[in-house]
Amino acid sequence: MKQSILFTKTKKDIDKEEKSLNAQLLIKAGFIDKLTAGVYTFLPMGLIVLRKIENIIREEMNKVGGQEVLMPALTPKTNWKITNRWDGFDALFKLQGMDNKEYALGATHEEVVTPLVKKFVFSYKDLPKYVYQIQTKYRNEARAKSGLLRGREFSMKDLYSFHTNQADLNDYYEKVKEAYFKIFKRLSIEDLTHYTFASGGAFSKYSHEFQTISESGEDIIHICKKCGLAYNKEIINDINECQDCGEKVEKFEIKKSIETGNIFNLGNRFSKDFKFVYVDEHGKENDIIMGCFGMGPSRIMGSIAEIKNDKNGIIWPVSVAPFQIHLIRLGEDEKVAKKADEIYNDLIKNNLEVLYDDRNESAGVKMKDSDLIGVPYRFIISEKTLAKDSLEIKKRDQEKVEFVKIAKVINFLKGELKK
Repeated sequence: MKQSILFTKTKKDIDKEEKSLNAQLLIKAGFIDKLTAGVYTFLPMGLIVLRKIENIIREEMNKVGGQEVLMPALTPKTNWKITNRWDGFDALFKLQGMDNKEYALGATHEEVVTPLVKKFVFSYKDLPKYVYQIQTKYRNEARAKSGLLRGREFSMKDLYSFHTNQADLNDYYEKVKEAYFKIFKRLSIEDLTHYTFASGGAFSKYSHEFQTISESGEDIIHICKKCGLAYNKEIINDINECQDCGEKVEKFEIKKSIETGNIFNLGNRFSKDFKFVYVDEHGKENDIIMGCFGMGPSRIMGSIAEIKNDKNGIIWPVSVAPFQIHLIRLGEDEKVAKKADEIYNDLIKNNLEVLYDDRNESAGVKMKDSDLIGVPYRFIISEKTLAKDSLEIKKRDQEKVEFVKIAKVINFLKGELKK
């Protein structure tokens, strides 16, 4: 992508009401645009980041047997009445159609996926099944003030599992737990993310969250320093010691955090309402046991921006960065421009992701924008570097600068990306 044709631009100033760091950084760098509180447009670079996060999640969900679907966002009132959540779910956006029927915009999809899977599952031979989607959710949040961390419209991966018994769900629960940590590792936030006991709400005594440490987080967790298991502040009064290693609660570390994933044991809460049963090997009908596994790609994008930054801008991990390389041409020398074009084309031919700053802007503007956007590798070509037949290369998260011969740049970068 040539930066000269990118229709978005970086910003020096944004709305003073935008208090959250993730929104400030993402808006200034040209990744998102705010339409109204809790509602954002994903601009070209922002959409690339979001899709990369989604694809990492998708790949790991597929590995644990997930089958992807896309359910409607417009959901009928009748389904919500069956589960008694039309009046009980206070964040629903409700509307009336031309047919005078009432609908809700999907805030969650148990009311849709349960009767959907019921149409195809009848016997124990049909189970287990794992169905997921990555889709836009809508919630009428009272406090939509944290950028991508708490939106009224946001992307969500929700996986629903269907089992013959609790033991089978428990086994799958552990598989998804492991898959989640693989996702966080690929996103480069594994070291900051803790498996966390939380209150179970309406479904079970405990649910489990994945909480990522951040000073801007809305949650508070108590972390066992011995094994890393954490407890949400809502349940810590019920705990005397770590359930994993026995460490005493008074030795736990208290941190602010962002919830970046959650998993629930739904039991027969929804299958019973929809009369969703299976016939076992003895011909007896039994309730389906369900699990729910959530993870928000847009919230994760905001979380990475909150965590991976410095005073100059965002520092994207390679796995989700909008581009791998920011190629910056300095000066107006024709030889430099010609060589920069050649390098850009060579990088593209080698399937490398490049943002090429070919704009007629000062070096200061280009360098400042580069830091703000946060692409992992910065390549600079100028009269000075061309005289050495080299590029100046700097990693966004390091101060060290090195010069690499132009002929060796592609091999150098491919070697770096394998690390």
